[in-house]
Amino acid sequence: MSDGAATSTRANRTACRNFAYYEPLTVRDSSLSACVQAVLAARTGHLDLAHAYTAEAALMDLADLEHNTRDGLHIASLAGTWTALVAGFGGMRWDEGGLRFTPRLPAGLGRLAFTLRFLGRCLRVEVTPDRATYTLRSGPPLTLRHHGTELTVREGAPAGRPVPLPRQRRAPGQPPHRGPHTR
Repeated sequence: MSDGAATSTRANRTACRNFAYYEPLTVRDSSLSACVQAVLAARTGHLDLAHAYTAEAALMDLADLEHNTRDGLHIASLAGTWTALVAGFGGMRWDEGGLRFTPRLPAGLGRLAFTLRFLGRCLRVEVTPDRATYTLRSGPPLTLRHHGTELTVREGAPAGRPVPLPRQRRAPGQPPHRGPHTR
């Protein structure tokens, strides 16, 4: 295992331990909580919980979940919805090792697609439950990591890789009356 893969594996184990510990204690009394918890839930393999938190972030104002939409929109929660989708279900990370993706979709989503600009390149990412496809729309070749495996994408040559199933983990609980809002 490479140093980068070992570091990523250790970081994910730590994230799983932290999420298992803090999720039952977190009361989510901020409009920014659901989107952050969606990213962590997706990263740790709790895809249905991540889906519920993403919906909560997206519907914050439409469903008036905090009973205060009359005072204005929760714009940061709306931006957090993008983060929940791209960093959560798209699994996008950027660190000293470069651009990494660990995409996984919950049962309620059949497809996720997003486009981003990265270091002068335009990259399109499309994820289905069993496959991720990376399409470089413009720019020089881009090397990224897909579930720990290096992949170089070139303009005009989409590269697809399978999406592995997440490891099954026991679902964490939430404090009483603090579970995600139902849709």
